[in-house]
Amino acid sequence: MGRHYDLAIVGSGIVGLGHAVAALRRGLTVAVLDRASGPYGASVRNFGHLCVTGQDGEARAYAELARELWLTLAPEAGFWLRESGTVVVAQAPDELAVLEEFREQRGGRQVRMLTPAEVRERIPVADGVAMGGAFLPADLQVDPREAAPAIVRWLEAHGVDFYWQTAVGGVQTGTVHTSRGRLAADAVVVAVNHDVEQLFPGVAEAHGMVRCSLDMMLVEAELDHPLAAPLLTGWSLVRYPGFARTPSADALRERLAAEHPALAALDVNQMYTQRPDGSLLVGDTHRLGSDVPPFQSEEAFELLLERARALFGTDRLRVRERWQGVYASAPDEFLVAAPQPDVRVVSVMTGIGMTTGLGLADRVVDELFASAPGVLATAGARAH
Repeated sequence: MGRHYDLAIVGSGIVGLGHAVAALRRGLTVAVLDRASGPYGASVRNFGHLCVTGQDGEARAYAELARELWLTLAPEAGFWLRESGTVVVAQAPDELAVLEEFREQRGGRQVRMLTPAEVRERIPVADGVAMGGAFLPADLQVDPREAAPAIVRWLEAHGVDFYWQTAVGGVQTGTVHTSRGRLAADAVVVAVNHDVEQLFPGVAEAHGMVRCSLDMMLVEAELDHPLAAPLLTGWSLVRYPGFARTPSADALRERLAAEHPALAALDVNQMYTQRPDGSLLVGDTHRLGSDVPPFQSEEAFELLLERARALFGTDRLRVRERWQGVYASAPDEFLVAAPQPDVRVVSVMTGIGMTTGLGLADRVVDELFASAPGVLATAGARAH
């Protein structure tokens, strides 16, 4: 580890990889360190849904930049990405009201209302389920199990050094102390998702960071036709801030909680994406705490399956895999802290790391190396 780097990154999730991509575009030397042997955390355990349109405020700005970066990176790194947009199915008048209000705020170019027949053309929901819906054309989809490893391979091929199975015990300006020795770098980014307190406990406590665990599954489903896009439901409308801040969203939230208290207790976001092999990602639930118990309730999975059966009108669902995801959660959506000069602690503190992480990382590298030589990628240059 005798080489001196311009930037050292602790963590190989999508936020850490986003910093590596941004630094590489500038011609900087980069090292990525991770205690695992590959990207196995939240960045491969999610829906692969890049929900640009549903974001608001700061998250929306990062998501729009990230969208351009994903579109540039996918063909270069050679992973599957589709400009699918998103379909939102409305199953009740209050859900339709939220979508109408959202369309009025965002305009027809970002949100197009759908008839029940148009929903069924795109998504194989059961007859009579959809009262209508909306199409969000700007959203993207990747396969999370493919995208992060492909980005790693692309970065390695372009000169980024990865130190796998390397634990980091301390970070200070100019130095990362690891289980393999000392690594020197002009700047250091710590992008370890929910594990910030292991290196900077004061930062984690000051920002109220906890862990959010969730239940997800991979299902083989016999459907009338494939999903043309990721699918959101009424539960999604009270979760993503762009929808949740519309005038009708509070009444929708109250109605869903009253009619489905078990789902409300699990803080469900009922949504679906379909991977290239046809398997269906189904989820998800949310639980907050300082620690994540390893025990998952079968009741949660059964409730998710019950909702899927009702939505698609089929009992032909076979569960292939179940898993627990974990990500950072806090009152603020993003953490960018500078505990020491030229050291940044960066985390996306909601479940939108895939949607916003590349954009957030690009802005952090821009700030750290504002006077550095080199040229950003085309997408990044346009954004800045």
